[in-house]
This record gives sequence, C-alpha cells and structure tokens, in this order.
Amino acid sequence: MSSPSSASSASSAGFSPGTASTAHESLPAAARRQAGGLARALVTPSYPATPLLARSSRPWRRKVPYALAMILTAILVPVTAHLLTEDYGVSGGLATLLGLAQGTPLLLAVTRPLQAWWIVILADVTTALVVLGASDPQHRVWPWQPPAIIGYLFLLLALALREPRRTLVAVWLVTGGAGLALGMAFQTKSDGSNVLLFVLSGVVLLVGGALRERGDVQRRLAEQETISEAERAHRTLLEERARIARELHDVVAHHMSVITVQADSAPYRIGGLPPEAEQEFGTIAATARESLAEMRRLLGVLRSEETRGERTPQPGLRQVPQLVEATVRAGIPTELSLGDEVAGLGALPQAVDLSAYRIVQEALANVVRHAPGAATRVSVSAAEDGSGLTLLIVNGPPAEGPATPLETSGTGHGLVGMVERVRLVGGSLDTGPLPDGGFRVAARLPLIDLEETDP
Repeated sequence: MSSPSSASSASSAGFSPGTASTAHESLPAAARRQAGGLARALVTPSYPATPLLARSSRPWRRKVPYALAMILTAILVPVTAHLLTEDYGVSGGLATLLGLAQGTPLLLAVTRPLQAWWIVILADVTTALVVLGASDPQHRVWPWQPPAIIGYLFLLLALALREPRRTLVAVWLVTGGAGLALGMAFQTKSDGSNVLLFVLSGVVLLVGGALRERGDVQRRLAEQETISEAERAHRTLLEERARIARELHDVVAHHMSVITVQADSAPYRIGGLPPEAEQEFGTIAATARESLAEMRRLLGVLRSEETRGERTPQPGLRQVPQLVEATVRAGIPTELSLGDEVAGLGALPQAVDLSAYRIVQEALANVVRHAPGAATRVSVSAAEDGSGLTLLIVNGPPAEGPATPLETSGTGHGLVGMVERVRLVGGSLDTGPLPDGGFRVAARLPLIDLEETDP
C-alpha cells in the first residue's frame, strides 16, 4: 500500500495515471501519420508536368531525356517480348503486350515520372506473376527480367531528379515490398533479382536524389547571386547619387548665400527704395535662408554617419591637367587636348565644372583599372556658340603589363557615376568599346541653360 507522500512524489516526477498508455498510443499514431504521408507522396506529384532538365541553359541538354527515353523504349520493348517468348514460354501476343506495358511508359517519365512509375511497377509485377506462373517448377527464374530492371532503374533516376525524399523512400519501400511478396509467394521459383532490384533501386534513388538536391542548391545560389548583384547595383546608384548631391550642395549653397546677402544689403546699397520694395527684398532673403536650411537638412539625410562633409574646394576643369599628370605617373601614356575656345569660356557653372572633372576622373580611373598601360587621349572642347562642353576620353587596348591593375583615386562607381552626373546637368553620354579593343567615353554638357539660371 503506497503512502500519500509516495504518490505525490510520483506525481511531481511526472508520472500520472494514463501517461504510460498515452506514450504507447503515440507510437502507432506517429507511425500512421508517417504511413499516410508516404501514401500521399505516392499519388501527389511535387512538381508540375515540366520536362526533365527544362531549366538547363543549353538546348541540347533539354533534349537528352527525350532521346534516352526513345532509345530505351525502342530497345527494351522488342527485347522484352523476345525474352518472354523464348526463355519463359509466354505467348507472342501476351509477351508483346507486356513488353509495351514495361517500355512505353518511359516516354511519359520525361514529364510525369510518378505517373509513369505506377504504370511500370504494375506492369513489372504482372509480368513477374506471368513468368513465375508459366515457368517450370523444377527451375528457379528471375521474376524481374534484365530488360525490366534496366527500364525500371532509368525510371527511378527520372523520378529521383524530380521528386523529394519522402516520395523516393515510399517508392523504394514499395519496390522492396513487391519483391518480398513475390519471393514469399513463389519461394521455390523466385531467385536473385528481387534482392538485386531492391539494392540497385536504392542506389539509383540515392544518387538521383543527391543530384537533384545539388542542382536545387546551385539554382538557389545563382538566384541569390542575381538578387545580390541587383542590390549591389542599386546600392551603388544610390551611393553615387548621394555623393553627387553632397558635392552639389556646396555649389547651390554658395548661390543661395549670395542671394541672401544681396537681398539683405539691397535697402542699404540702393537708396530711395519704396517700402514695398524693401519688404520684397526682405521676403527674398528670408526665403533664401529657409531654402538653405532645408538643403542642409536634406544633406543630413543623404549623408551617412561615417561620411563627413566636403570642406575643401571642389575641383573643376582647371585641375584636369594635374589629373592627367597623375595618370601618366601611374603608367598610362595620356595625351591632353584643351581647345582654345575652352579658355575663352570664362568661369563655368560650378555644377558643370565639377561634373566635367569627375567624368574625366572616372574615365581615366577605368583605364587604369581595366586597361593598364593603354594609350589614352583626353580632349576637352566647347561649341563655337558657347552652348555646350564636349569631353572625349579614348583609350586603346591594354598593353602587356602587370596582371593586377594599379589602384586609382576614382570613386569606384564608374559608368554609374558618369550617367548620373550627366543626367543631373541635362547633358548626354555615349560610351562603348572600340573595334581595336579600346574604349570610348563621350559626354556633352550644356552651358546656356545653366548660365541663364546663375545669379
């Protein structure tokens, strides 16, 4: 007789009436769930009826499953019919029918391997029953004939390349169960091929499943690389736009500051202004200060925490000769041509001046990066009417030199930065390879519209 304390201790330890029975009942329930899952896997294809290797990038690979299926069908059907007739004494009509039932579903296996497997397994079992029933009781025979084994293994390979592990396990168990049932029903006649087919089918399913999983992993990696490349390109574009915005902030801020100073000082510099005019100048100055404050807030959004503002004067076309000299010192023979009309332009709009310098800088950086040692020519010219500025950077094919290109002072955004800078000033850009293996960058930056908007 147990004491209350012992009962309570048993209860506290996790033992209670019915726990053992629940544990025993969970095992059959789990087994039933697993069996139900395997049964559903045998009747529910995991993928739509698409051909094997349909995702291959090479057309000839997509045709391989069809070619193999047709070749095997053309060989196995007559060989199976002949073998059943000559070696097992099956009548010609029945042998031909069984050969067709075993061979022709291989054509279906290219697109619907699970459905084809059902047809073939039923045909193979039927053929085994016919062979075992018609054979001499004194001799043991293979219920699975060699042609049937070859066709069945090909079908299992197609199935393993399409279906998940659960389906493959179910197919393997059904294959082994069918062989075991035939062996037990015809113990004195069956010999050999039951075990052979069970082992070979397991190997084929294992290898095919591994190949399918490897292909799935490679496909997912390729998709991820494509997504990552698109994200990198988008991030590069955003970074370059933010960098350009930070540079142009100094240009626009200077103009806004000039407007503010001129509007504030106008009543003192110009005597006799009516009160309405003084009020108007005050409104202009206040609006300019407000716009400048908004620009600074916008710049704070564009600038990351690690990025510090540009405190040095921004470069322009006057610094292009120094840029070319630095490129020559880096091992790139570079020739600079500045048209006489460029000097006559006077002070360029700061946005155009900065963009022109950055375009030349990026073009030369690309030459050093991708065509080390290539002869390069930089040409800067202006239209006769002063309406635009033309930049032309042409390099030849890379010379034989070090395999690792030298580092440069470019932003690292290349053509993306050029496109954005040209777009922001309303210009045009033309880039592309040359027949001799070189590269050409041509940019036209307008001047008239920008000059008209300058104060």
